[in-house]
Amino acid sequence: MTDLERIPPGVDPTVPSSARVYDYLLGGKDNLAVDREVAEKLLAVAPDTRLVARASRHFQIEAVRHLAEQGIRQFLDLGTGIPTSPSIHEAVRQVHPSCRVVYVDNDPVVGLHAQVLLADAPGLAALQADLRRPADILDSPQVTELIDFDRPVCVLMVGVLHYVMDEEDPAGIVAAFRDRMAPGSHLVLSHALAESDAQAVGRLRASTDGTSAQAGFRTREEVLSLFEGFELIGPGLVPVHEWRLGPDDQEVPLIDGVPRLLFAAGVGRVKA
Repeated sequence: MTDLERIPPGVDPTVPSSARVYDYLLGGKDNLAVDREVAEKLLAVAPDTRLVARASRHFQIEAVRHLAEQGIRQFLDLGTGIPTSPSIHEAVRQVHPSCRVVYVDNDPVVGLHAQVLLADAPGLAALQADLRRPADILDSPQVTELIDFDRPVCVLMVGVLHYVMDEEDPAGIVAAFRDRMAPGSHLVLSHALAESDAQAVGRLRASTDGTSAQAGFRTREEVLSLFEGFELIGPGLVPVHEWRLGPDDQEVPLIDGVPRLLFAAGVGRVKA
């Protein structure tokens, strides 16, 4: 099947998508030529970016699995991306089958996959919505039918807030969700860092500026400020390939030295 044959309505094949670029970096097949071009330009100057993408996915799965083991039974995944295995619901339901998951993304390709994957699946839902409008998500029937914000919930913002520009108030977006989260709730977050290699940042910006895949790199301190109202658990805010909960975690991709594209990762608990 060619790219043009599998493009859903509303998708411009000349504009890269962050979800599809990430899919390509993870070895997926649900991406277009324009996405592969962006990824290859980045890989040309930062070849370890594939490992960083894998480390980010590993962080996400390990974090939600840990939280399910701690008793969290509801998960709101913002900026889901194209499904890959293990998915969030697969990971947490290995811990407890009653876990409920709502996936949220604004990409039509992600929405198409979610419709197929979650058709008639109890306890799971998908919503096509924009993170920049938190009220649309928090008040949507897909969310309110499955997520009880009076009980602990895990909200995931993995690899998504760097697509929210400063003028779009990323801290305000986080706060809107935090203010609805009960004590014992957690935020799982990762973010591209301004401390990344300048050539890698420049190559990515040249390929994506003015598109939905445009990324805003923030300093570690700026990312840390997004956890206002939360207390960090585990190793704190660290490079994503270094995030682990214990010495027995041997599955995280090993990266020699410092990767050229840096991501910070952390898990925060709502302060009592």
